[in-house]
This record gives sequence, C-alpha cells and structure tokens, in this order.
Amino acid sequence: MLAIRAAKLFDGIGPGLVERPVVLAEGGRVVAVHPCGSVPAGAELLDLGDVTLLPGFVDTHVHLAFDASDDAVGRLRRADDEELLDRMREAGRAALAAGVTTVRDLGDRGYLALRVREETAEDPTAGPTVLASGPPITTARGHCWFLGGQAEGADAIRAAVRERAGRGVDVVKVMVTGGDLTPGSDPFHLQYSHAELLAAVREAHRHGLPVTAHAHSAAGIAAAVAAGFDMVEHCFFVTEVTDGSDGTGTGVDYDRRILDDMVRLGVVASLTLGALPGGPPPPPRIARRLPGMVAGMAAMREAGVGVVCGSDSGIFPVKAHGSHPYSVVAMAEMGFGPLEALRAATSAAARACGVACRKGCIAPGFDADIVAVAGDPLADITAVHAVTAVLREGRRAGQEKPL
Repeated sequence: MLAIRAAKLFDGIGPGLVERPVVLAEGGRVVAVHPCGSVPAGAELLDLGDVTLLPGFVDTHVHLAFDASDDAVGRLRRADDEELLDRMREAGRAALAAGVTTVRDLGDRGYLALRVREETAEDPTAGPTVLASGPPITTARGHCWFLGGQAEGADAIRAAVRERAGRGVDVVKVMVTGGDLTPGSDPFHLQYSHAELLAAVREAHRHGLPVTAHAHSAAGIAAAVAAGFDMVEHCFFVTEVTDGSDGTGTGVDYDRRILDDMVRLGVVASLTLGALPGGPPPPPRIARRLPGMVAGMAAMREAGVGVVCGSDSGIFPVKAHGSHPYSVVAMAEMGFGPLEALRAATSAAARACGVACRKGCIAPGFDADIVAVAGDPLADITAVHAVTAVLREGRRAGQEKPL
C-alpha cells in the first residue's frame, strides 16, 4: 500500500480543499482518503510536502500525431508509421509530465493511437491513458482528409463508423465543418447534410459509442445538436462576417436557442481554449472575435451548458503537447471560476469522456491518477503550471519540465 501525504487536496468534485490529506492507494486504485490522516503501519509513505493534490487532468482533445511544429501537417504526411509512433509516444510523455493522466485523441492516422493506448495501458509511466477516435470522418478533401477518414453519403458514413467500432475505438469523431488547418476547407461551412450526420450518430450509438462533432461555426453547432451528437469540439459559434473598411464585426454569434437545446439534450461543449505565451499575436480576424467569445462563454454559463477542457495540442507551436494547464487557466480568464475550471479538467471531463467511474476524482475505487501542484489553485489558478509530481495508477511518472 502507498500512502500519499500532502498539505491539501481537491477531490475533483467538492466545493473546497481537504486539509492535510493522506491518500491510500493499492493495486493502482485509491482505497481511502483520510483528512488529517495518519499513515497505516506497513504502508510506503510518499510525502509530497506543501502541495495540493488534484485528480490527474483529463484532456478531452489532443492530436498525438501532430508535432506542434510550424509544419505539423506536412511532417505528419512525410513520416512513416514508426517515426510517427515515436512522436506520439513523446507527445504522451509531455502531456503526462504536465499532469495530464488521460487524453482523448481525436484524430490520428492509421489508428496508431490504439497502439499507444495499448502501450500506456501496459506501462502507466510511459504516458497517459489514451481514449482514441482513429481517423476523423470527413469529406473528400475535407478537413484533415489526409488522416484517411474520407467518407461521403449515409451508407459510406455508416460503414466508416462500423470500421471504427470493429477496430475498438473509444469515440467517433465527425468533421461537421471544415477547419483552418486544411487548405480548401473552412470553419464556417457544413461538410455534411443532416441525413449524413444522423446516420453517423445512429450508427455510433448502435455500437455503444459516443460521437463528437468538430464544429467551430454557429451553423455547424446547430447541425450537430439537431443530429444528436453527444459533444461538440471547439464550440465557439463563429460566423463568416464580411467586415467593412472600419473592421467592425465580431464574427461570433452565440444563439441562446441552441444553448438551451444543448442543455436540454445534454450536449457537452469541449472548449479548446488556451495557448502557450510568447507566440505571435492573433490575426485581426481572430482578435476581433475575442470580446464576442468572452460574452459567449458567459452565455454558456448562464444557460447551464456542460463544458469540459481540451487543449487541441499538436496542431500549432502555441498548442504544444504538455500545454493543457494553459487551457485550464484560459477557462478562468474567460470568466469561469477556478473551481469550475478544475472540474472541467477533471471530473466533468471524465464524465463527458465516459470514464467517470475511474477517472477525474480522488476517491475510493478510482484510479490513483494524481497530480501535485505547488500552491492553491482555488486561490490562484496558475498554480496548475507548478507540477511537482504525477502519479498514474499509483506509479510515479518521470518528470520532464512542464511547459
């Protein structure tokens, strides 16, 4: 038995911190949490000192196959499978060092994330638990077509979902709109009809799989909600605005009717906020959206939409692997309280990803996935950057320096 002692603990759910906790773990699981507890005779003590224990972060949106370079797509396309696997392993180690003990990979090539999933299941110190979608389903030459998930028409989409179910994926991802990463597609326009989206959802659910939508635009989000998707990635409600010479127009339209539908149907928003500091300033079209996005986040909170925290790591240099804590901080900067941001990165994220029975909480029966940070993140959310120790299934991971 391992006894982990610290100054404070946030269990992932409660309204505050537990003082002077002792967490007991055995066989990779938490067996007890004792406030102001003593160490049982015969237990191995890991005294982490003046730190706060948090559940290991659950990053709801990563791309292990992208290397966060200036040419992430080109480098992926030029790499063979073994080279790509090595990069994905390295990406997983970087995430783990930053306190991320579970990742949901929402776009790989050739189902390579399933290989990484097997490896980290066998050796928990090698990287996070991986939940994988395989190649996202997209249109011919649509967003991220180069990952190999092209399918058009309801029958082809159903077949694509069946293939993923047969491979053993954890979630199905559909590119409902285009995206900035892929030349020739854009985030404003739908890639699929309602009938095609409905076919994807019904086939995924028939196989017991959740289905999530890549959708930046208000039109894409509305289409995903109408078709019955379980989650929406990004979910920023951007609109295509033709600005005048004075640069007016926010390019954001948070539709309260859609937000109410998301609440009614239980559709979760996976927010991919946050980026490393020091990068180039956003282009004007993005900068003009920021006030609208802040107002939209407030509308989401007011409506009661379920939100979780993803990094979208791998796609750009400012979205490097291991940058997830910046996404947690960004949620607080966008108007969510520190407690809401921490829940969005732990218990709420685990629930949205279908692993709430074992992830996202420090409590008996849960995996002993624990991150220690210096300071009190409820008082200062930036404490999530100060990772001092990471345990996955009760085993301490080797520490690289977090970003």
